[in-house]
Amino acid sequence: MIVGLVGNLLTIIALLRCPRVRNVAAAFIISLCAADFLFCAVVLPFAASRFITDSWIHGDILCRVVPLVRYGNVGVSLLCIAMITINRYIMIAHYGVYTKVYKPFWIACMILFCWALSFGMQVPTFLGYWGKYSYDHNLRTCSITKDSWGRSSKTALFMIGFVIPCLIIVACYARIFWVVHSSESRMRKHATSNSTGKEKRESKTKRNEWRITKMVLAIFLSFLLCYLPITIIKVCDENVRFPVLHVISYLLLYMSACINPIIYVIMNHQYRQAYKTILLCKRPRLSSLTPGGSSYGGKSKDDSKTMVSQVSIAMTPVNNKDFTDLADRQL
Repeated sequence: MIVGLVGNLLTIIALLRCPRVRNVAAAFIISLCAADFLFCAVVLPFAASRFITDSWIHGDILCRVVPLVRYGNVGVSLLCIAMITINRYIMIAHYGVYTKVYKPFWIACMILFCWALSFGMQVPTFLGYWGKYSYDHNLRTCSITKDSWGRSSKTALFMIGFVIPCLIIVACYARIFWVVHSSESRMRKHATSNSTGKEKRESKTKRNEWRITKMVLAIFLSFLLCYLPITIIKVCDENVRFPVLHVISYLLLYMSACINPIIYVIMNHQYRQAYKTILLCKRPRLSSLTPGGSSYGGKSKDDSKTMVSQVSIAMTPVNNKDFTDLADRQL
């Protein structure tokens, strides 16, 4: 809880104050961090109380509100992660339509959609029409239980909330890796026709490919690590025959609220610089790292010359320095 509160709040401040990292992806990351911050501030204190007291001692109203916030925030986090993945995919694989899609109005609509859908799906359960929020004696906490007709939305919500974002992330990053790998192949062919610095170029290309591979694996494995266990255990063990597995899956789910800043922010050099700027109370630099100098989809005269457009077209070779910048800044 402490790591999540500090990490997500620091990330939000850094992204808002430092123009160098203020781009389209930053808008979705701010939304993700806001959801995780709310999760840490509202849900985790009651989770700690649940583990300490082995029961629920906070009344019926909070017994309905807290699980609403918990499930809603999990949904927002998953959808924001999917939105970030889609943003990276369009940036690299379909840059020609990028500036048309990611305008300030549409970015705001996408973020609003994530929040509205995640909490909107909880309304029937909150009103008691598709399951209900109440005390679960098996879990010894407030959760989604069956209503008077014997229905519960828990299985459907976990399956939809996990499977769909997972498929989106896998498909988008598979396509990203394929486009980047194809571009690297063209770079190697171009290097063979130019003997000067050939070995140096190939060495840089291999390092870039490995860096991108590690980034993709880190993002996807963290996603699976945090959300797959609780999805499986909720579907396969509704009667809580293996309580230890439920405890472990909950702890992994709670960890997701503080691991996102590490995966999406700490692994990026420019975000680390933004952290240092905030912590050391320095004056932030005014230059932006967004393509063509545009923060939120605004089109500039240099858009057609960016490294991302060169990779997305994947027809003409790019030099290794540009590709290094792509690996550092866009993934």
